Amino acid sequence: MIISRTPFRVSLFGGGTDLPAWYRKHGGSVIGGAIDKYCTISLRTLPPFFQHRSRIVYSSIELVQSAEEIRHPSVRAVLMEMGVRNGVEIHHDGDLPARSGLGSSSSFTVGLLNAVYAYQGRMVSKAELAAEAIRIEQEVIGEQVGCQDQVWAAYGGLNRIDFHTDGSFEVTPLVLTRDRREELQGHFLLCFTGLSRFASEIEKEKVANFSAREANLREMRAMVDAAADILRSPNRSLEELGRMLHESWLLKRGLSPNVSNTNIDAIYDAARAAGALGGKLLGAGGGGFLLLCIPPERQAAVRKRLEHLITLPFRFDSNGSKIVVYDPDDFERRPLPTDDANTVHCPPAFADSEALL
Repeated sequence: MIISRTPFRVSLFGGGTDLPAWYRKHGGSVIGGAIDKYCTISLRTLPPFFQHRSRIVYSSIELVQSAEEIRHPSVRAVLMEMGVRNGVEIHHDGDLPARSGLGSSSSFTVGLLNAVYAYQGRMVSKAELAAEAIRIEQEVIGEQVGCQDQVWAAYGGLNRIDFHTDGSFEVTPLVLTRDRREELQGHFLLCFTGLSRFASEIEKEKVANFSAREANLREMRAMVDAAADILRSPNRSLEELGRMLHESWLLKRGLSPNVSNTNIDAIYDAARAAGALGGKLLGAGGGGFLLLCIPPERQAAVRKRLEHLITLPFRFDSNGSKIVVYDPDDFERRPLPTDDANTVHCPPAFADSEALL
């Protein structure tokens, strides 16, 4: 049994500049961090006592004979790219809902890759893990997504990430005093809008609008430098960061008409009226979690105003994706008897073994 645990993330500034269509021409930068909410994936060899060869459990349950049959795009791509041909059982559990702007799909891909590497007796660097997850999502699956989520999932931490025109990236940890880190965490609150969306569709619209929104993206990237200066200067008020988040949110809304909607605007305006300094919808937009920057003394008022929604604080994760259980098995996967290439028979003694799951 192999179990990986991989963090979700919050992005503060620079989102959009991590899309290859942008940074391959102009370079890009983001600032943010991994958080203490996780995607957990377990992987084991599936014993050969069932009519199916592999079992994949997430929001659906898939019972398949080969990796090619798997509907989940990331599981199918990872198993096929990494040459996993024997029967496996994969379970996914997430602390927070999918498609909610916290990079959950990339955390899944990174966590699954990490588990499969361990399953094959391999350990790779965080840089290799992030780069392979980016390749899987963008080139193999063909999704229109950025590159920050995979990096934070692999590395963890509170970082600045710079994306270069040659396709490489550089991760610079934001080194803060313990008091400054606690102060920062104490200013943030996540608010779930109750809406989910597919990020790749919104990102396609952003890419289509890049030429017309170049000024917005350049200003959003410049905010990364300004935010890093604020965070590293313990004498500067975090209210500056909150006001910058509000400015960044206004710029991000200009990248696509589907970044926000009337329901999200109403939630955001209510939070600001109750004392939030600023905030942003995480991820591509269109739904999911709203990140709010609120002085600690005003958080009770904001929570009261948003009491019809789920709100939760968080802390930053420092480890990134890691293997939390490594118990490799030596169970040799033997093929079941067949009449032909398409029919698999369960041994009689185990004909009802599905009931054991």
